Amino acid sequence: MTAPTPRPEILTIAAYVGGESKVEGVNRILKLSSNEGAFGPPVSAQEAFRQVAAEIHRYPDGGSGALRRAIGARFGLDPERIVCGTGSDELIQHICHIYGGPGADIIMTMHGFTMYQIAGTYAGSRVLKVPERDLTADVDLILAAVTPATRIVFLANPNNPTGSLLPEEEMARLRRDLPPEVLLVIDAAYAEYVTDPGYDPGIALVDAGDNTIMLRTFSKVFGLGGMRVGWAYGPPAVIDAINRVRGVFNVNIAAQAAAVAALAEPGWVERSVAHNVEWRGRLSAALEALGIKVWPSHGNFFLADFATAARAKRADAFLRGRGIIIRGMAAYDLPHCLRITVGTAEECTLVADALTTFMSARPADGETDG
Repeated sequence: MTAPTPRPEILTIAAYVGGESKVEGVNRILKLSSNEGAFGPPVSAQEAFRQVAAEIHRYPDGGSGALRRAIGARFGLDPERIVCGTGSDELIQHICHIYGGPGADIIMTMHGFTMYQIAGTYAGSRVLKVPERDLTADVDLILAAVTPATRIVFLANPNNPTGSLLPEEEMARLRRDLPPEVLLVIDAAYAEYVTDPGYDPGIALVDAGDNTIMLRTFSKVFGLGGMRVGWAYGPPAVIDAINRVRGVFNVNIAAQAAAVAALAEPGWVERSVAHNVEWRGRLSAALEALGIKVWPSHGNFFLADFATAARAKRADAFLRGRGIIIRGMAAYDLPHCLRITVGTAEECTLVADALTTFMSARPADGETDG
């Protein structure tokens, strides 16, 4: 007898593994592995979630109309050019299937978000990882990888997990020099955390033509990772194509209500960004003083570089033993690095104290940092 067999490329995909949230034998956990907002969800979003409890037997608005209007009002965008999804992950998958497929190439950078590779491979495309320079996307290297088969270029700006940021002139050059039939997908999941005055999350490039789309999320600064709400702003034809294939009721009723409320929470983003700037700087400086290289970041996280994979692995185990969960980067070809989310002031202080102890201790017998 034979059994159903998946397409061969499906079995090449390494399933995405989210940030861990538990350590066996440890009661108090500090979860700094998933870049979630430091302050949890806004109070108004929690209240909106409670208010719709009596309505969860109803189907949600399939077009997320109120949410799209709220997004448009907040960011000065046309709601008709916005589509919402079950996290930006859903939108990434749709884009790969709509514009990719067998015979199509998708380009991403070496240390880009792994969902691009997963979704692209699932769609049947060949996914090409382009090298970076100093953990930052290089426009010339991306352009050099383009062939007649290229259909999509994914670029997160700021990038996860490196935290690097491409300046606007480089983003504009990339779009200008890409073939017009290639869709540029700008993933701006961490846009709210950027304080660079010249930064644009992608709106200008979307408005300038018909071949760029911007992805955003409510999972980071707005504290709704558990609700799974993402959105995209793009050309009418691209948004139309996504609407033709997305789930009919893809964003649930509670998620829509919570997201609308989160957008209106007074001072939420400003408070979150100010905290992030302060404590990303404090924690980075503390680690640098210990001799741990910290890569510059424009998100609510940073890469701590322990120079060797062995030392990074020991540091990760040491922190986990104290209930502090951060993110190992071996899956991103950065085994010598750990990604640390900027948590509360207390959490950041505990991380600094734990790593101070770690760096002052000698490796146990039989262990090396080589």
